[in-house]
Amino acid sequence: MTIIKTLKAPKAIGPYSQGILVKDTLYVSGQLPVELETGVKIDDVYAATLKSLAYILEIVKAAGMVKENICKCTVYLKDLGDFATMNKAYSHFFGDHKPARAAFEVSKLPKDVVVEIDCIAVK
Repeated sequence: MTIIKTLKAPKAIGPYSQGILVKDTLYVSGQLPVELETGVKIDDVYAATLKSLAYILEIVKAAGMVKENICKCTVYLKDLGDFATMNKAYSHFFGDHKPARAAFEVSKLPKDVVVEIDCIAVK
């Protein structure tokens, strides 16, 4: 087991790692849509989704993988009414690559963000 970390994604805000690599499988912790330098949250759902996915990709790259290695994502939304907007940004980010996915509305997210996304990637 190898801890994966990068300065190109926010530091963990609790007792967890940005990512854990077990053999050829990478487990990426949920990424919040906050500005890296200031920690200010992004409230626009489209931009927030892209930011969370960009941080995921940085962690994936730090593990020596690429976007196409991402095989499963979980999306946590503050408001399921934002699903279409999130889905549009998600589709824009992944293009023709379509990982398995689950999406849920949750009552509250850390730092009161609008979306959080985690993933699993496999070499």
